[in-house]
Amino acid sequence: MLRTMPLSIRTLSFVRYNRGTIRIPGSRQSPSSSTLPPSPSFSTGGAGRSVEVDAMNGGEVAPLSKGREARSRKKKTSSGNGNGRAGAVDNRGGGIYAVSDGGDGRRGAAPRSDRAALRTKRVRRSRARKKSGGRRGGTAASLCLVSAFIFSAYLLACLLFFRNLPDGEARGMRGLVKKTREKVSQIRARHSRGKANEVEKETVEAAEKEKVKGVKEEHARESARAEESAVPVGIWPVSIRDEDGKFEDIKHPGFEDGHVSMSVPSFWASDPVAIHENKLMSRERALSIGTCIAPDPRTGSNNRGDACPLHERTIFVMIASYRDWQCRDTLDSIFSAATHPERVRVAVVDQIVVGEDGSCDVPHAPCAEDPDQPMCLHKDQIDVYQMEAELAVGPVFARHIGYRLYRGEYYAMQSDAHVTFTRGWDVDIIDEIVATGDEMAVLSTYLTDIVGSIDPKTGLSLRKTRPIMCNTEYEGGAQGKHLRHLSQPEMMPDIHGMPQLQPYWAAGYSFARGHFIATVPYDLYQPMIFQGEEMSIGLRGFTIGYDFFAPEKSVCFHTYAKGRNDVARNKVPHFWEHSEQYKGTGIDAMKRLLGIVNMNPEVDRSEWNHAEEARYGIGGVRKTSKFYELYGIDVKKKTTERHLCRFVRNQMHDMFMKHLREDGMGIDYSKIDFKWKDPRPNDP
Repeated sequence: MLRTMPLSIRTLSFVRYNRGTIRIPGSRQSPSSSTLPPSPSFSTGGAGRSVEVDAMNGGEVAPLSKGREARSRKKKTSSGNGNGRAGAVDNRGGGIYAVSDGGDGRRGAAPRSDRAALRTKRVRRSRARKKSGGRRGGTAASLCLVSAFIFSAYLLACLLFFRNLPDGEARGMRGLVKKTREKVSQIRARHSRGKANEVEKETVEAAEKEKVKGVKEEHARESARAEESAVPVGIWPVSIRDEDGKFEDIKHPGFEDGHVSMSVPSFWASDPVAIHENKLMSRERALSIGTCIAPDPRTGSNNRGDACPLHERTIFVMIASYRDWQCRDTLDSIFSAATHPERVRVAVVDQIVVGEDGSCDVPHAPCAEDPDQPMCLHKDQIDVYQMEAELAVGPVFARHIGYRLYRGEYYAMQSDAHVTFTRGWDVDIIDEIVATGDEMAVLSTYLTDIVGSIDPKTGLSLRKTRPIMCNTEYEGGAQGKHLRHLSQPEMMPDIHGMPQLQPYWAAGYSFARGHFIATVPYDLYQPMIFQGEEMSIGLRGFTIGYDFFAPEKSVCFHTYAKGRNDVARNKVPHFWEHSEQYKGTGIDAMKRLLGIVNMNPEVDRSEWNHAEEARYGIGGVRKTSKFYELYGIDVKKKTTERHLCRFVRNQMHDMFMKHLREDGMGIDYSKIDFKWKDPRPNDP
């Protein structure tokens, strides 16, 4: 029975048996440092191999690892016992080491027979390996034959296939070659397209980066230009609800001691004079004002000037309402009748008694119940400044606040709170103002009564006539003499294809470029003014360079307190119900109004308030005296030349429009030498 004991090849050991000692290579210990008791056998192993010593069989040692075996094959190596026999190791056994104990050498006969048996086994194994190798070679040859057969069959099938192709296709090997070349060409083409697409993608990405960079640079330049020119950068959409911090406190103009303050939106352009600079605006400056609903694809700016398509130009609508139950109906009409309601923004100054009057921005039914109401669909385009009715001091102050709600839209429209619009009004009125060719054009008129004016089925106007602003006269009163526009003649247009030039401006309806509101703001210091505001705005606009036109056709109609609407409209209160609270303020306000436009030369300038006169004053393009001469107004005698409408109807447009500047920046009145004199002063 054999017993083995593994030993690591890194372990130093000596094994002693009787008088013989076996040294395991790699040991550095002395022979006496490690001994084992007598045992029939032992084994030592390392790195997956073992050394086995059978002491009962003459000290046979099994092979060590291959490298260690090579180092141990020494012929008749002496163990140092002096006789050359004891401890001799014979390596003729092919890796089987016979270890003698120094006794009679004849005891090695048994190991020699074992070695012969092992050699026989080796020979058998060698022959078996050769035989096995031969079989593998035969198998390889068989596989080659099978592969050749398969290839031949495949080649034959291909030849037969191409031979049977239709007449229109190549046959035989030529066809195969042709098809192969086509396939290779297709692969190369796809590869080329792929590379081209990658190059194109990289080019597009680079262009996109350059575009973004260009947009940022353009925004920076635009902001710098805006800061330099006092023209803010316009954005769309826009709302004062998003402008925390852009409100300012003002003193209520109705209280001389200034004890009442109001928080109001700041002006979009804080300094009108910085825009027009008391001279004619350049076309570039004028076109820098006005937003487009879609930004410029190159710069990302909403300020696109006249490059903005007509249907994308934004419209600001300002309404001053005093306790008017029809205000919400006016808003509904504005949005529902517009062809492009998405470009319209309405700003309302709503002067109401809370709890008694309805708010202008509250629809007739809750939006949760009827979300398709125009005011629900476009609620984000409505800004309402609500103030207590008791603080109302007339339309001038209300519209002053309304002008503060302007935020750079392309066009600006002013309307009363009880107006109905025709279908497609936004497209029609823009077409009209563009037809003038005058960047400084302002379309304005007294609106026709709503009764019988709009087809209820189509929503279109039934009127072929339109009013024209040409009739004014002095009137007196507690506030002194001032000009007041009278009823205006309504007739068929004398000019077709465009609006007709007229001398005066009307507060009930006005449509102009946005810079009109920015440069001609309502005066803060004119409380309790009703008559006179139109001459004030009209004259100031004239001196800044604006020209006034009567629309060729009306796009909206007014609900007057007469006829079938008499009872309903007369129930609406008026701002002067609180006049006692502001008694006397209107007189001072009228002195200021007339003084600014040089209509009261008899009043000493020290008698009226000059606060912020530059902001709310006249311009430097034309003089007020030119206006008075043109239209027969004597500011000293307080008289007017009558029958001006005859000239306005038949001659004014043709005579003055030929002096429209080439760049469209208004009429050059320096080239007009005309003074209206009534040819028939005795006619009624």
